[in-house]
Amino acid sequence: MATVLSVSGSPSASSRTNRLLRHLDRRLTAQGHEVIPLDVRTIPAEALLGADFKHPAIVEATALFARADGVVVGTPVYKAAYSGVLKALLDLLPQYALTGKTVLPLATGGTTAHVLAIDYALRPVLNSMGAAHIVQGWFTLDKDITVHEDGTLSVAATANEALTQVVDQFSAALGRTPVLAAAS
Repeated sequence: MATVLSVSGSPSASSRTNRLLRHLDRRLTAQGHEVIPLDVRTIPAEALLGADFKHPAIVEATALFARADGVVVGTPVYKAAYSGVLKALLDLLPQYALTGKTVLPLATGGTTAHVLAIDYALRPVLNSMGAAHIVQGWFTLDKDITVHEDGTLSVAATANEALTQVVDQFSAALGRTPVLAAAS
């Protein structure tokens, strides 16, 4: 099957976004995909904020993007946009780092007022980076994600059903050859 890079744009290790992504990673792994998690928060701040393209962590992240057939990008929504740490990483990747790749954008947030952040903030950036196919993304409310004391995660039934559908569509899209638009 495909190699999937699962990118968490959350600045917090214990965030719902991060935990939700790792939960969805297990579904993709069960479907036969190799999933490589990348938590942007683990990249040194001096590399991200100093735009150090040659820093080993940036070089490694760039190589992971190049290796992947598909990319899941998850982010919490802050002020109607994706996280700053995710923005910093995307800015340091090659302009067309997503060329030929299938991409699944996911977001979490506290209010439905942020639901359009995927389409109006994240999707244009992913498109500008050459993504061959950006499948339908999904926004999940924080209240629909519960982290239990033992670290397990549960997702409200309606949200879980929707997430399962978009992850399965992403998985299916990885199996077909993307049709690239002709260059203008």
